[in-house]
Amino acid sequence: MSLRKRLYDILDPGHHEGFLSRAANWLIYSLIFLNVVAIVVESLPAVAAQCSTIFWRFEALTVAVFSLEYVLRLWTCVESPRFASPVRGRLKYALSPLAVVDLLAILPFYVPYVSADMLFLRAVRFFRLFRVVKLGRYSAALRLVGQVVYAKRAELLTAVFVLLMLTVLSAIAMYYVEKDAQPQVFSDIPSSMFWAVATLTNVGHADPVTPLGKCLASVIFILGLGMFALPTGILGSGFVEEFQSRQRPSLRCPHCGREIRFNPNGTAQEERGT
Repeated sequence: MSLRKRLYDILDPGHHEGFLSRAANWLIYSLIFLNVVAIVVESLPAVAAQCSTIFWRFEALTVAVFSLEYVLRLWTCVESPRFASPVRGRLKYALSPLAVVDLLAILPFYVPYVSADMLFLRAVRFFRLFRVVKLGRYSAALRLVGQVVYAKRAELLTAVFVLLMLTVLSAIAMYYVEKDAQPQVFSDIPSSMFWAVATLTNVGHADPVTPLGKCLASVIFILGLGMFALPTGILGSGFVEEFQSRQRPSLRCPHCGREIRFNPNGTAQEERGT
């Protein structure tokens, strides 16, 4: 077995369950967790002032590990049939969502050395949070959530569209009902949209004072329950379908070797790459 193939087996979670693969995964887990802790603690001015050197050294160590991981993944990705081409395969891998997340996780460390725009640098530091997103590569549970969301993307987009329309219509209706009674709260439709969002999410904002406004708000309160019930039902059915699909015996296409997935009724749904 070549060195590149060996490294590919170690870095690809779930592809190879050896000791080195598990150790590498737990190392990344630990670094991501410690990065989250560092981001939180570093926001305290007193701690940041006293431990700035420690934070910088830990940042450098973390970025060194993540940079090495990114380079090794870019080098070994050609071992996968999806990225077999030495040039196009690596370019395709570099543009994949997980590879972009890996790059954004280390980018803020290098940007200060190529730019002097401090406002831009402060904004780029936000991308340090992508180190948390890297957990999706190593966590089977997070990958399951991602698969369910992707499978139900059409239904979720429809639900989001309905909820946006509900928010806009609620804001317009409340604006015309309450603008004379509470001009300071419902001064315009954008301000009313903030009220609609706060009400639909059950956060609460200003209470209507007119009888018609109270009736309308009562209806909006009830509709607000659907903001949680509708996506929850969609994702719940998606998890049920995913679990039922995983309980079926694994079948692979004899031509391309990809795994064939099934709907709960037993019909073929799609093929998933290995």
